Amino acid sequence: MNPIKLKEGIYWVGEVDWELRNFHGYSTQRGSTYNAYLILDEKITLIDSVRPYLYDKMMQRLSSLINPADIHYIISNHVEMDHSGSLPLLTRTAKNATIITSPHGQKGLLAHYKRNDWNFKVVKTDETIALGKKNIKFVLTPLIHWPDNMMSFLIEDGILFSNDAFGQHIASSERFDDEYPLGIIIDEAEKYYANIVLPYSSQVQKAMDLVSPLRVDMIAPGHGIVWRSHVKTIVEEYKKWASNRVDNKCLIIYDTMWKSTEKIANVLQEIFESHGIPVKMTNLRNSHISDIVADVLTTRFICVGSPTLNSNMLPTVAGFLTYLKGLSPKNRIGLAFGSYGWGGQAVGHVEDTLKECGFEMMESIKIQYVPDETQLQEITNKVKQDLLKR
Repeated sequence: MNPIKLKEGIYWVGEVDWELRNFHGYSTQRGSTYNAYLILDEKITLIDSVRPYLYDKMMQRLSSLINPADIHYIISNHVEMDHSGSLPLLTRTAKNATIITSPHGQKGLLAHYKRNDWNFKVVKTDETIALGKKNIKFVLTPLIHWPDNMMSFLIEDGILFSNDAFGQHIASSERFDDEYPLGIIIDEAEKYYANIVLPYSSQVQKAMDLVSPLRVDMIAPGHGIVWRSHVKTIVEEYKKWASNRVDNKCLIIYDTMWKSTEKIANVLQEIFESHGIPVKMTNLRNSHISDIVADVLTTRFICVGSPTLNSNMLPTVAGFLTYLKGLSPKNRIGLAFGSYGWGGQAVGHVEDTLKECGFEMMESIKIQYVPDETQLQEITNKVKQDLLKR
């Protein structure tokens, strides 16, 4: 349970959650970490904490460095319980600690834990507190991804404690971005952004403007790997994701009953590829929706297909579209397709939901029963003509 040094007098004291496989509907195949950080100065400061069931392990790390009762400040960058869940336990030991948080943070902590005996210090953007030799500056980042979120910047060491921004769900013994495969870190950061941060991209852009003047040498997020060698890389990725810039590629997402909708999907793949547009095919029976939206994040063409079942979409397709709608991706082109026996309502429902997402729509495709070669050729001609307009 050794702490890990970030810089002189600054330590990671969080915990690795090797077993986590689902984070409120988000598939976390690589587990996660709950990152807490300790700053040793005249006023000993702990930034964030861990889930309650990992509290004892965090305390072992803390106790190897300090007497936890001597903690002067506890900075709560975010109310959500994966970051604040240990506060009721921690404050039994650090009885004299002051909890530093945003205005919404104070409201949220009181609402969650009903503890009127806690001593709060509420801070605003650009407010600074002195720890002794070191100083922390606060940047409020509301709705990345809750109203209370904020970042804490350790000025002298250039460390941005960013909480949910720049994070990833990765369980590992390695703590730094130069100790773990960079491609995996970026993929997991992309998935994290797509599933958690995407609806708040405009707020991310505002936060980036506030953070850009700071001399950031290291980014220490609330989950996953700490950025020290590839800070510029992840910042540039966040700028791209926040701006909703997409690549000219196609994602075909579908489910099928008797392979008819799948036949349409295969023809669509051929059409897009014939136009030099890379395609990824995803059957909803075999892929988790949180993995699919990671591909949506950077994809221009989103094609969604379903046969009609009881006058509606298949449940897998309906579930995916509900999830997608909540994430509010912008600047996408949608195409609804599917087969049907007699009613044929599914395609219309798919199209309506994609329109509600704000997608620009291509002409939908609806085929009764099993498409024959003539119908597949008609689809090819229609979609090719539609692509010429794009």
